Amino acid sequence: MKRLNARELIEIVVDEGSWRSWDTEPVVPAAGIDEAYAADLARARESSGVDEAVLTGEGTVKGRRVAVVACEFKFLAGSIGVAAAERLVQAIERATVEGLPLLAGTASGGTRMQEGTTAFLSMVKISAAVAAHREAGLPFLVYLRHPTTGGVFASWGSQGHLTVAEPGALIGFLGPRVYEALYHSSFPENVQTGENLHRRGLIDAVIPPERIPAIVDRALNVLLGARELPSLPVRPDYRPVADQDAWEAIQRSRKAERPGVRELLRHAARDVLPLNGTGQGEKDPGLLLALARFGDAPCIVLGQDRRSQARHHPMGPAALREGRRGMRLASELGLPLVTVIDTPGAALSKEAEEGGLAGEIARSLSDLVTINAPTVSLILGEGSGGGALALIPADVVLSAENGWLSPLPPEGASAIVHRDTDHAPELARRQGVKAMDLKDAGIVDHIIEEHPGGEGDAADEPVEFSRRVGHWLEYEVIRLMRQPATVRYHGRLAKYRRLGL
Repeated sequence: MKRLNARELIEIVVDEGSWRSWDTEPVVPAAGIDEAYAADLARARESSGVDEAVLTGEGTVKGRRVAVVACEFKFLAGSIGVAAAERLVQAIERATVEGLPLLAGTASGGTRMQEGTTAFLSMVKISAAVAAHREAGLPFLVYLRHPTTGGVFASWGSQGHLTVAEPGALIGFLGPRVYEALYHSSFPENVQTGENLHRRGLIDAVIPPERIPAIVDRALNVLLGARELPSLPVRPDYRPVADQDAWEAIQRSRKAERPGVRELLRHAARDVLPLNGTGQGEKDPGLLLALARFGDAPCIVLGQDRRSQARHHPMGPAALREGRRGMRLASELGLPLVTVIDTPGAALSKEAEEGGLAGEIARSLSDLVTINAPTVSLILGEGSGGGALALIPADVVLSAENGWLSPLPPEGASAIVHRDTDHAPELARRQGVKAMDLKDAGIVDHIIEEHPGGEGDAADEPVEFSRRVGHWLEYEVIRLMRQPATVRYHGRLAKYRRLGL
């Protein structure tokens, strides 16, 4: 495929005629430039058509103003020296001051060897500028182009809220040529590719350049949501649900055709943009992490995926680490967080124990109960054990009519109390696990009707049910967004402090 230079990338990404360069004359390093290096720079300017390895400026994407920084690989392999680093930092700092989201298109061999250690340590100030931009609650989106290696990948190239890669791009810390020179052997094939990083949960997607504007638009519709407060929608009609048997509710929640988080996003959300993995080399199909909007309500969704959890692949600690990535994003950007509980239980295995499952549940609980963002928890179906507990603390807890929450599956509780599973229905009734019992106990705030008239359940009308849930989520998220953060926080703590008293 054709590899775009920096200007071509910018032309594809920003709206036609909207680009304004922020670049000024490159600074001269304090150490000076010797004759050989000056000749290298002159040749690089002539061959690349640009004056440095980085172009910076602003434009609009789908009408929204954004800042852009892009590497030009034809200029000394996109290497970052003092001048390029200073240009980058000035652009990032300006984006922060002007409150602009930042898009970065990397393509670099890393540090500029002609400038040595001083250039190498320039990555520190670039990373610091990105960190300050993120701390200001502004989105930082990264497009890793071919190739991105060395210090660039190990600093600002890996600091994005959302990170995607160009198809077939070479992406890695140590370039293959350096590896071969140092170790006298070839680096293993198909490791340093965007596709492999995606499989490993290190980046969110692999997409061609022409799809970048649409992805940026969808991402910013959500990520800037906390800065664009929507109006409060009409409160959904509340229809009281009939009390029902706990065991019957549990059986209904386990139906194979019951809608889960994927159906909820498909039928009730827009601007859905899945995120992939922890960003640290782990992913678990049992949890779906996504940016989305329910109506006008922006949020980060952490959803337990009923269709990706099974007896032989239950939800493990990596799923909770992936969830905690979503919590960090919500906290940093002030975005509402929606957790969807639908799990038969977390993994009970050697791998889960050694992978720190209990610790991840504890950290998830701590993060959720203290987060500074609005939170809504939805019990969509099964709510079994520590896997459900990890995602339950929230400002508002909603439950589907046949949702339930229990320390263990009823069969497990029966095994503990009676040493058999025959007493599972009895234990389910005694433990107060069904939605109505949870509401009476102050755990659930609202119960969402599954089927009008109570003659069926969510499996009988998955689209209509998903849309009802989406309406409730939109209302509660926006209502919480309009509350002062301190009111939400202290109300959340008080709710759980008085539980059971």
